[in-house]
Amino acid sequence: MLAALRPSFLPITASSFLVSRGISSAMVRVSSSLGGGSERVAKVGTHNGTFHCDEALGCFLIRLTDKFANADIVRTRNQEVLDKLDAVLDVGGVYDPEKDRFDHHQRGFDHVLGNGFNTKLSSAGLVYKHFGKEIVAKELALQPDHPDVEAIYVALYKNFMEGIDAIDNGINQYDVDQPPKYVENTNLSARVGKLNPDWTEEQSVEMENAAFARAMELTGSEFQQALRYYAKSWLPARSIVLDCINRRKEIHPSGEVMVLDTFCPWKQHLFELEEELQIEPSIKYVLYEDERAGQWRVQAVALAPGRFESRKALPAAWRGLRDEELSKVAGIDNGVFVHASGFIGGNKSFEGALRMAQKSLAL
Repeated sequence: MLAALRPSFLPITASSFLVSRGISSAMVRVSSSLGGGSERVAKVGTHNGTFHCDEALGCFLIRLTDKFANADIVRTRNQEVLDKLDAVLDVGGVYDPEKDRFDHHQRGFDHVLGNGFNTKLSSAGLVYKHFGKEIVAKELALQPDHPDVEAIYVALYKNFMEGIDAIDNGINQYDVDQPPKYVENTNLSARVGKLNPDWTEEQSVEMENAAFARAMELTGSEFQQALRYYAKSWLPARSIVLDCINRRKEIHPSGEVMVLDTFCPWKQHLFELEEELQIEPSIKYVLYEDERAGQWRVQAVALAPGRFESRKALPAAWRGLRDEELSKVAGIDNGVFVHASGFIGGNKSFEGALRMAQKSLAL
């Protein structure tokens, strides 16, 4: 399993230093030349100078593999040096996975992950494309061809890696012709950029390499956090939601009402599984127990991820009502509330929440 990073920086020479790597208690050496370091470990190259999120993360990821475990990192643009290295990321003008060359800046480069994604890959994306399943499989203690590995491999790219690829390649998140209404510069790529030595600071190879190691630590820790989330929370939740979807017609013959018998994050899974399973008609309501309140909730499913509008909101006549008034108007005992927008309501019993969903469908 991946361990939490606890960085420690020790200057070594005028051109290199060490930073601890929590994965195996090994040390990663970042230098600007082939000199120093162990001759018994692989050497991975990337460019020196200003660094970005993609090569910092790419260098972190490649060291999670069996082939490049504990590799030294060499930062240079000297092609003669790069040619002697075991792998090269984000520099050199070559993409050749057979030779472990992973640059994306050359003319004509248009490679994507596959699996339905269309975003051009950065160096981090290239490493993930070729080694991501191995990395995920290690976290799950499964074989790389296991379906759960594939599911997390795709989900982790969609929700973590793809944004890094897009930002590095200058791809806007939205198709817009207007300036943004606010500045958002707290994403991972922006935070990595701020780790570069400031122009007011002393400029030296040592400082630059030390900053790059911090960038590797930052990007790697967030990747590990995301991977653990998908392994320990996202994947079990997906299994629960899938089972509930498969049993939804036991709740209502239309298949438009689903009961979540174990509460978990369900919205993203519902949308994705509906698409994968080609479910029609779509699910309109999800029932689940609020154990803290000892009540049941009936929630209208949104039109799409990130949308506030519901596929079929609870009836307008119920909205904003509570308790006895709600029970009287709805004709359903034990009513608790219906939100003013109609996206969610509550009842003291499962039977009452189910009747709210059934009656809403019929109206």
